Amino acid sequence: MCRNIRPLNNFEPPATPDEVTAAALQFVRKVSGTTKPSQANQAVFDQAVAEIAHITRHLLDDLVTTAPPKNREVEAAKARERARLRYG
Repeated sequence: MCRNIRPLNNFEPPATPDEVTAAALQFVRKVSGTTKPSQANQAVFDQAVAEIAHITRHLLDDLVTTAPPKNREVEAAKARERARLRYG
């Protein structure tokens, strides 16, 4: 589940709301131990995703770095190469 959470800080362009929400969803899925909550828990699950996405956005907006922003395409290419070497 959590291996789908990607670093979101210091990219150009910045992380989109969809990326932040996807990371929050993966986190809540991991913590709750379920990918699809029951109807009784759906509202609580959705509220947790919304709150974590909100806090994550604040975190990303407030982090400070002196490193130059990373390029998404270059980082994706590096990840594909690491996967190719690892999995053949």
